[in-house]
Amino acid sequence: MIKFQKTIRHSVSLTGVGLHTGVQSTITFHPAEENFGIKFVRTDKSDQIVTPFIDNVVDLTRGTTIEENGVRVHTTEHVLSACAGVGISNLLIELNSKEPPVMDGSAKDFVNVLIDGQIVEQKAEKKFLEITQPVVYTDEEKDVEIVGVPFNGFKTTFTIHYDLEGLGVQYSSIQNTYTNYEKQIAPARTFCLLSEVTALMKQGLIRGGNLGNAVIIVDSDINSEEVKLFKDQFGIRLYEGTKGLYKSQRLRFANEPVRHKVLDLVGDLALLGMPIRGHITAIKSGHKGNVEFAKMLRDTFRNQFE
Repeated sequence: MIKFQKTIRHSVSLTGVGLHTGVQSTITFHPAEENFGIKFVRTDKSDQIVTPFIDNVVDLTRGTTIEENGVRVHTTEHVLSACAGVGISNLLIELNSKEPPVMDGSAKDFVNVLIDGQIVEQKAEKKFLEITQPVVYTDEEKDVEIVGVPFNGFKTTFTIHYDLEGLGVQYSSIQNTYTNYEKQIAPARTFCLLSEVTALMKQGLIRGGNLGNAVIIVDSDINSEEVKLFKDQFGIRLYEGTKGLYKSQRLRFANEPVRHKVLDLVGDLALLGMPIRGHITAIKSGHKGNVEFAKMLRDTFRNQFE
């Protein structure tokens, strides 16, 4: 069955704080003509266009950052995931700062506002990247594997493994990822191990992080100094020796962390510039593995980009 490109009928906006940069940011989604694709425009940088394509990826530290002509857009994956998840082909995404707002740490708010913009079908046919033969990415050092095989649709299977109370091994398999994206993937929030927080802060990251936009997993004993740090910085009230899921939080799904990994995967694969037909199986992958796998897909099926 022929699928057609889509955009939105009218412009819609969201405002919030960037997860890693901590900047206040407004994102506005504008309709775009057929075959325009998805593009960011930085209004604070002389309306510089930044195209989300795998060759423009410049940083994968806890997010996917792209750059074009010296202008960056940080942490693109949640926005791109939402666009791909609801099947939008053409959009101009306006930003007045360097990072989209994180909202609640999921893609739910982006999906909702795009629906509010009234998704409309266009006349041009949608082009898919067809996985016609197996493609395998492995990182033996990190025990990461991603496999793509032919499938009539877009299916994702993902497994993560943390030796932690409240996390452990989690598995997700979604038969039709695009069809089920809004309900089964978009609401899943980003998560962070408490032991990573101090290191991330030292790297100048998670400046906009708080309990309103991330699930916190307490994975190690903490001392009184750290108790004060987490309370002052993030409003997290902990006691020495606390472990497991931070007790004041409630998961939206029993396997919410692995569903968020699927959300990130969909967003990173959107850097190919077209939706996928195939079954993607990922084990313990993050942004680096996702982007490297996307490059393999591009190189293997290069004729489909011509």
